[in-house]
Amino acid sequence: MAEIPVYLFLGFLDGGKTKFIHDTLCDERFQQNERTLCILFEDGEEELDTSKYKNGSGVTVVVAGGKENLTRKFLEDCLKSSKAERVMIEYNGMWLLQELAAVLPRNWQIYQIMMFADAESFVSYNNNMRQLVYDKLNSAEVVFFNRCDNNTDKMSLHSIVRGVSRRTGIVYEYKDGTFENDTIEDPLPYDMDAPIVEVKDDDFGLLYLDAMEKPENYDGKTIRFKALVARNPRLPKGCFVGGRFVMACCAEDIQYAGFMCRWQRADTLKNKGWYLVTAKVKAEKDRMFNGQTGPIFYVEDVKSAKKPDEETVYFS
Repeated sequence: MAEIPVYLFLGFLDGGKTKFIHDTLCDERFQQNERTLCILFEDGEEELDTSKYKNGSGVTVVVAGGKENLTRKFLEDCLKSSKAERVMIEYNGMWLLQELAAVLPRNWQIYQIMMFADAESFVSYNNNMRQLVYDKLNSAEVVFFNRCDNNTDKMSLHSIVRGVSRRTGIVYEYKDGTFENDTIEDPLPYDMDAPIVEVKDDDFGLLYLDAMEKPENYDGKTIRFKALVARNPRLPKGCFVGGRFVMACCAEDIQYAGFMCRWQRADTLKNKGWYLVTAKVKAEKDRMFNGQTGPIFYVEDVKSAKKPDEETVYFS
């Protein structure tokens, strides 16, 4: 069964998704005679007019409507009738991505995920629908903030994105049609050049996010952090997990996030005990990272520690 590339467009109503899809289909560099299926799960003000595209006859637009059509059969039927070779999905911003993942046909492979947002209303969306915003930002490779002007509070927008992901690209689109890449630096709250990088209790979430995304930056560094230790018989001998409970966006999304720590005396540690861990990090390929490179902590010292005032931290 042939693989079908899927381009996924995320965001809330009037965020600019349909306009971007339209501009993409008008771009001759994108149109190389491939048959394209566009499935719109959101009915906004913008409409797609296939007569405007170079390969208009090869573009099928399906206005899918409500969630009753968010099914594997509906998606497969659309592909079959269109005979398309690739799919563009404009996803409803009020739906969680896991709902799409659950029905996506097996041979449909996500190639790119982009998010679009109105710079004037995004902060309000984040304040009132944090879980939905987090859900989109956590997967997006890049977020486009449109309708920007000289009064746009870029720092607020930047901070919301970085509170979820440090890897997501940020682009500002101005009302005159010009674009600007985000150049705001994200200084870490701990000194990466220190002989021992001391991580404060509240900064563990950021350490975890940054080290997992950019393990090469931590290779050879000695890190000291307070951890809630997790031990499990399924872990390799001489290993434990040192981590914290982290709140992604709301109380329902609290999860335990930890680093694989290697120490010969791991079996002496109390499960769910609090410890101050000092370890040298090595960026290594491991099956726990699905064959990719990730941070492995080689412990040099472990001491019992007092439980922190706040047991739950944030990814920011």
